[in-house]
Amino acid sequence: MKTNSFKRLFTIYLLVIFGIISTLTSCVQTKQIVYFQGDTTRYISIQAPPPVIKTIQPKDILAVMVNSLSEESNVMFNLPNTAALTYTNFSLNSGMGRAQPAGYLVDSLGYISMPLIGKVNVKGLTLISAADTITRKLNLYLKEPAVTVRILNHKFSVLGEVNRPGVYNLIEDRVSIPEALGMAGDLTIFGKRNNILLIRERVIGKRELVRIDLTSRDILISPYYYIEQNDVLYIEPLKSKATATDQNYQLVPIFTGIISALGILILNVR
Repeated sequence: MKTNSFKRLFTIYLLVIFGIISTLTSCVQTKQIVYFQGDTTRYISIQAPPPVIKTIQPKDILAVMVNSLSEESNVMFNLPNTAALTYTNFSLNSGMGRAQPAGYLVDSLGYISMPLIGKVNVKGLTLISAADTITRKLNLYLKEPAVTVRILNHKFSVLGEVNRPGVYNLIEDRVSIPEALGMAGDLTIFGKRNNILLIRERVIGKRELVRIDLTSRDILISPYYYIEQNDVLYIEPLKSKATATDQNYQLVPIFTGIISALGILILNVR
């Protein structure tokens, strides 16, 4: 009877130990993998930081799309954009993205040269303001022109432990860090999610190094939430390319094996 009671107590002991180890393992996994951790309230309103509005600078390459009632005029203005439109459909890390995009090059003084209307000063203008400026000039020659302007050569880089590292087009003003990482296929299982390095060059010759924690909800209100021109995101690998979760799971068989072996030895003792 004493032996049977001892066996039952020891079995319960093993189950408790195994449950504790499993619980600790689950907690570590959640803390290291889940993004935007914080208050679990079903609805929270967060004031997002405003994105930095792009302005046109020398050496930018612009796609200027002109649409009017004259099809021939449209072709004349949009011909330089033909290759550019194909270019924007691919990220720069694809084979087709390595060629220099076509479009209108902004010269050192901030001008682009367009058919019929000649030089247009677009330096320091937003994309909407540049489109309005070009539209006003085209009104002298075309009937009801509509103009759209996009910057083709603005880009950012994602390096390290992501599924598709490379250089990507920065077409919109509101590209966030989560969206940028999504373009790169998200982090691999070996990526360190709580210590991403953002390298940003605001002024020529001066760089900022910022650490980003994707596991914290604070990133949603960070002034670095949105990607800017020439940003670099670097995702560090975990030590030995093994996550802490993997390491804990490797320890579980060791602990359970030791406990099981001790149990067998004790139960075999007469």
